[in-house]
Amino acid sequence: MKPLSPPVASKQITHIEQLGYQRTDAYAWIKDEHWQEVLQNPKSLRKDIETYLIAENAYTESYLEPTKALQEDLFQSMKNRLVDKDSSPELEDGDWIYLSRYKSGNEYKTYYRKSIQDPTEQIILDPNIEAKKSKYYKVGYIEHSPTHQYLAYAEDTQGSEIWDIRIKDLYTGNLLPQIIPNCAGQFTFSPCSHYLFWIYRDNHGRPTQTFRHELSSGTDTLIYEEKDPGFFLSIERSLSNKWIFITANDHDTNETWLLSNKAPTASPICVMKRQVGIQYELTDWQDNFIIKTNINHADNFKLMRMALPDPQKFSEASLSSENWQEWVQHDPQTYIMEVIAYQDHLVRLERYNVNTRLVITNKNGKDTLLTGEEEAFVLSLDETLTDQSEWLRYSYQSPTTPRHWYHYNMITGERKTLKIQEIPSGHHPEEYQTKRLWATAKDGEQIPITITYRKDTILNGKTPILFYGYGSYGYAIDPIFSNNALNYLDQGWIYAIAHVRGGSEKGWNWFLQGRKFNKINSFTDFICCAEHLIEQNYTKAGLIVADGRSAGGMIMGYIANERPDLFAAIVAVVPFVDVLNTMSDTSLPLTPPEWPEWGNPIEDKEAYQYIASYSPYDNIKKQEYPAVLAIGGLTDPRVTYWEPAKWIAKLREYNLSNAPLLLKINMDTGHGGTAGRYDSLKEAAFIQAFALFIIRTKYSTSIF
Repeated sequence: MKPLSPPVASKQITHIEQLGYQRTDAYAWIKDEHWQEVLQNPKSLRKDIETYLIAENAYTESYLEPTKALQEDLFQSMKNRLVDKDSSPELEDGDWIYLSRYKSGNEYKTYYRKSIQDPTEQIILDPNIEAKKSKYYKVGYIEHSPTHQYLAYAEDTQGSEIWDIRIKDLYTGNLLPQIIPNCAGQFTFSPCSHYLFWIYRDNHGRPTQTFRHELSSGTDTLIYEEKDPGFFLSIERSLSNKWIFITANDHDTNETWLLSNKAPTASPICVMKRQVGIQYELTDWQDNFIIKTNINHADNFKLMRMALPDPQKFSEASLSSENWQEWVQHDPQTYIMEVIAYQDHLVRLERYNVNTRLVITNKNGKDTLLTGEEEAFVLSLDETLTDQSEWLRYSYQSPTTPRHWYHYNMITGERKTLKIQEIPSGHHPEEYQTKRLWATAKDGEQIPITITYRKDTILNGKTPILFYGYGSYGYAIDPIFSNNALNYLDQGWIYAIAHVRGGSEKGWNWFLQGRKFNKINSFTDFICCAEHLIEQNYTKAGLIVADGRSAGGMIMGYIANERPDLFAAIVAVVPFVDVLNTMSDTSLPLTPPEWPEWGNPIEDKEAYQYIASYSPYDNIKKQEYPAVLAIGGLTDPRVTYWEPAKWIAKLREYNLSNAPLLLKINMDTGHGGTAGRYDSLKEAAFIQAFALFIIRTKYSTSIF
């Protein structure tokens, strides 16, 4: 059947003048002026926009109709690699053990607990029940109280990340009558379990206020309000249950406020007032606060310490950085990522030479190193509920090795395997190869690339590659074991990750070299890595499918404009491509907090010019573009639905090739796409089928 013709978006010219510069936007009308209401009620979307998006979805479905059977095969391949009744390793906390497990066929985990004296399991939360009542349902953060009487959880029924908190009395099995609405998704119980501290999300979608909720009365008391729209709030309770940390931060700077378990109703005390560019995090261990910080130019962070203050009468003066002492020195080659404190051991997660490792320090100062042996791997700290243990929980995995969960005795060195990720359909690591390659950028920087392929794949320069990139916020794309990637590998493809600047794969400076006025490095690094794979005879131009999600979509938009010849197709999921307009709209949730990352084009001419030079939407030109599949979510508060919609509309206007430019807007989901474990696989199969279809047919739909 011949596919439908692509929709043609109407052009309604909007003139914009900013800092003396002028630009026009023909597709600004696709943004609903009441978008905040749409986040909470998708049915309120303006009808002309709804009609257009439905037409785009219909065209995409029509174009990919020949891949229906392939989509199902790819979905079944991934589903068959999942354990139907998969369960998490058990977590001990005092007299209780907590765990989660999928029931057969269910989309969501069911949560359980059992007493250490009685193996009978008690269901404490089953999201599958509530999920049947709405098209979208997701449980976010979940936490039980230190006394084990209460369970609090955040739920989202729109995909808009506007969370409601519900609290359950685990002794009676009943929900408390109060529902806490408009939550940012983060909360924690007070150590005494009488209160729940939570963060309010305002009408702009920003976490701006911290409240103390009294469980007995249901009353809420404001304890902290953030006045700077560029700062977000977060909250956590220390593993020792002795302290609560309220943190205000943007991408550069943070400020932490402290509450003691001895006085949960007191006003929080500031540890160190915010200073631009200075970050710090506190962990209590032994008789000290251990402080991870970049103060005094420690770009990769170092550890300092200060004596714990009196929990009943501490002050800003007693917490001052003048009392901080050097402990673990800054190392330009080693990035300290995370610190966790057990009673007698401090564990830090570090990144060294792209891979991660663990360093365990005992109370006498002796270090023990845990690392891996493959070229590319990831060690990660796993969740723990108590500091009263000599057993460290961590995981190991690589692109060829399924995830292994371990218990490591920090006193004896004994290691126990808690669980190995099972692949029911079978997996043989020895049949796959992972390599770490290095591409040389124009400025001489060495850009790491991780590639994985089946050993029986013929590497003759004609192998298709799925090429993933992100490169923002200091977020590293680690070489994990991927169900998604295996579908490409088993089709004879190479799966590659470009660890471009803007991430933190080579340390925090790697991030700094790919942000704000260095942002173009992220894009040119990706192109450099693609050229390297061609030069090394792994593939050739026109056989690469590039894949970028969220801020990684910016890379996708840039390469489409600047090097379309290299790529057969581009997959851009919730892509951030309308950078100049978004960073100029202060009503959007992430705009002020994102200015340290991209620059402020409202007040800074240099930032305006720089963003305008690369913003994908603003640099579309008359040329031949490769195939593009752009996916968005109607209720996405991070990368709004109109970004991919406007992008595809404008690409169609300028494109000189016959390559398909496809748009799919999920009308019932947000930034994370579908929430269920099987539904998310169907979306992955849809994307994979597009990539395979383009490579196999080169835009002809007659092969299937």
